[in-house]
Amino acid sequence: MRIKKYYSVVAAVLIALMLSQTILAEVNNEATYTITSNEIKNWPQGPDIYSDTAVLMEADTGEVLYNKGMNEMRYPASITKIMTTLLALENSTLDEQVTFTATGLEHMWEGTNLQMQEGEVLTMEQCLYAVMLQSANEVADQVAETVGGSREDFIAMMNQKASDLGCKNTHFNNPSGLPDEQHWSTAYDMALIFREALKNEEFCKIIQTLEYTIPATNRTAEPRVISSHHALLVPTAPEYYEGCLGGKTGVTDAAKNTLVTGVKRDDTTYIAVVMRADPGQVCADSRALFDYGYNNFERIEVKGRDLIVPKGVKETDLKCEEAKAETATVFNYYYDDHLLDSFSLSAEELQKLEAANDEDAADDMQETDEAQLEEQDNSEQNQADDAQSQESNERLQKKYRIIIMVLGGLILLSLIMIIISVIANRKKRRKKRR
Repeated sequence: MRIKKYYSVVAAVLIALMLSQTILAEVNNEATYTITSNEIKNWPQGPDIYSDTAVLMEADTGEVLYNKGMNEMRYPASITKIMTTLLALENSTLDEQVTFTATGLEHMWEGTNLQMQEGEVLTMEQCLYAVMLQSANEVADQVAETVGGSREDFIAMMNQKASDLGCKNTHFNNPSGLPDEQHWSTAYDMALIFREALKNEEFCKIIQTLEYTIPATNRTAEPRVISSHHALLVPTAPEYYEGCLGGKTGVTDAAKNTLVTGVKRDDTTYIAVVMRADPGQVCADSRALFDYGYNNFERIEVKGRDLIVPKGVKETDLKCEEAKAETATVFNYYYDDHLLDSFSLSAEELQKLEAANDEDAADDMQETDEAQLEEQDNSEQNQADDAQSQESNERLQKKYRIIIMVLGGLILLSLIMIIISVIANRKKRRKKRR
């Protein structure tokens, strides 16, 4: 019994130490980072940007194309609200009534707010537009309290969701992103969170909205009109970027400016996250990253999956390593020793893929045979046409020869007639002289 008690105490101490290390983690705003993706052999060189840390990720595959300190901790500021909105959409309904409470309004006077009043009622949908467009901090707090039962329980949900998505260096300590030394994330983790949020249609609808009106409520007689703060989304803004899906801005003294953005062109969606830069620089950095992505990379298909590779690279240029497990085969694709992507296929998926490949091969063979037959038919037809053309040319040449001979004969006859006429005239002149 004593031994069990001893082990229990030791386990509790170890857990406490692990938790304390997490909580005591510090954000070092003085650290600077290089663009490590530029060190990859034969990789397109990415732009030198202002932001302390940044990442460019392809949304479908999760591939990272640009990395500047992407796993280094920074204060996220209001881009935190991406997670708040995602959790609310997953754990509530848009028509749910949200009543503002004293505890929900406790932090209203910190940062951006919507001047909500205790007892005022909005729908969850109206709240989420206020959170993402207006970046209203008191609304984010009230959403957290409504969805989670309490602010603290909702924060626990945020951290659990981050962990589930694969975030390794994120710790949320409030639902709004207000300054807090125990509230941090990374460019890569925020890209993972935004990538998940983009799968939610309602989330995409919210972030693509330029202007939204919250009608009069039980506490306010006038409607509230809110607008998007994301310059890359606004067509009239000089920072506008074609194909922008929206995103979220953030700013505090410690975080400076942060920005999360999605852009879709053709069949490719890129996510850019830039953290800690001066006003305007985050927009310039994001535009530079998107230009870099669309100008230097393209999509190819391998094993039925998409890969994003530098333009001009083919499947034969890649190295594939296979690792067989009990129920699946893991495929690791490398470009010059740089891991592009790793995915697994079950035995059933591989069989389907092989069957599809066999079918494609059969179709290709049939198309090849048909093409060869068509080419043969065309060749025979061309030969027949050439023979007919040659025969026609010979007939034409024969006609030309006859015409030339006739013309030559006429010319010769004309000359003879002229000569005879000349001779006859001379004889007449001689007779006259006699």
